[in-house]
Amino acid sequence: MLREHFDINHVRRQFPALALEVGSYPAAFLDSPGGTQTPQRVMLAVIDYLMNSNANMHGFFETSVTSDHLLADARDALADFLGCDWDEVSFGHNMTTTTFLLAHSLVRDWAEGDEVVITELDHEANRGPWLSLRERGVVVREVPVDPATCTLDWEAFDELVNERTKLVAIGYASNAVGTVNDVQRAVALASAVGALTVVDAVHYALHGVIDCHDLGCDFLLCSAYKFFAPHVGVMYARRDVAARVPALKLRTVSSEAPFKFETGTLDHEGITGAAEAVEFIAEMGAHNEEFVAWLAATDASVAAHLEGLEDRRRDVVAGMLAAEAYAQPLAQSLREELRAIGGVRVYGPPDGHPRTATVSFTINGVTAEQACRRLGERGLFLWDGDFYALRLVEVLGLVESGGLIRAGVAPYNTRGEIERVLETVGELARRV
Repeated sequence: MLREHFDINHVRRQFPALALEVGSYPAAFLDSPGGTQTPQRVMLAVIDYLMNSNANMHGFFETSVTSDHLLADARDALADFLGCDWDEVSFGHNMTTTTFLLAHSLVRDWAEGDEVVITELDHEANRGPWLSLRERGVVVREVPVDPATCTLDWEAFDELVNERTKLVAIGYASNAVGTVNDVQRAVALASAVGALTVVDAVHYALHGVIDCHDLGCDFLLCSAYKFFAPHVGVMYARRDVAARVPALKLRTVSSEAPFKFETGTLDHEGITGAAEAVEFIAEMGAHNEEFVAWLAATDASVAAHLEGLEDRRRDVVAGMLAAEAYAQPLAQSLREELRAIGGVRVYGPPDGHPRTATVSFTINGVTAEQACRRLGERGLFLWDGDFYALRLVEVLGLVESGGLIRAGVAPYNTRGEIERVLETVGELARRV
């Protein structure tokens, strides 16, 4: 009989940070939308690089040659994670920096009056770089968000994309409230007028399978520290599009993709750690093979994701599916039980709309900072504020009260941790 559960204990044993205590409380890391904890194998990969392979690239001595091989292997690993080819994977400092570089590369081929479409739901990393192009005469239009449902206004989206649109920038999922957007619809709108698409997958990368080739986008960016790795930015650039972009680069840098998008000496140890994080996800899939098989037998969408896949790509996809199948019920339970507490309001799309295992809420009469300070004193690590999704928090009218309280469920969180959050939130709500 197939195993019908995710092996949470196997996962938790791989994260040294989970042994942390705050006073008499065990730490509960529900802060994953701001960055996950790191498995020991990733830490060891970073240490091994620094101890045994630390050198710059393209030399004719052992550590440099090894560095070349490790970075090439890392491109292969991240290509398996993103569903693309190795020469479509570039590395950078983080998603924000890479997006700025991309924006100011693309604008070199544009004219005054050309248009970019962004959304009010997005993190500032996929808004600010495009808004900055107004200084170059580019018109930036914003798709509104419905504050009642935290979803995009698709009728407005349809109207805003026109023959003057050069690029559409959209988040795969909202890091503030977890709304998963219909990115393929946005890609179709852009393609119909010959515009490019840039997808911010920073938040989504922990929660869903990414297949850049199937998605059809031109660029997709994420940050590896959101999926168990060090702080490294990763960008997918579709091969034919990348070849045409006049990259903002030094003359000493290759004019070929993916290298043309990489500035200076890369974070070799971080990239090595990112590759090992992909191996961790793949191992999570292989270890939970029976659970994944059960999911595929009961859910046609899971079976469709796995169809035709082989080797590491299959294990990576299986690992993502297994982890989110574990996390989603915990997040749903947290949302439902928070709604039952008087004075608590949960934000996000309506039930049935795609969303990540991210839960954001407010407590009447208690600021987000006050709540998170109290939660933190009990070893419960949740975020407060706008999480750089400032425009959404403005639309929701929550700036003056300090924004949202946000919990993220990762595959190392437990039901017991959720219960501790509910207990503390209940106490805070009753005191008002």
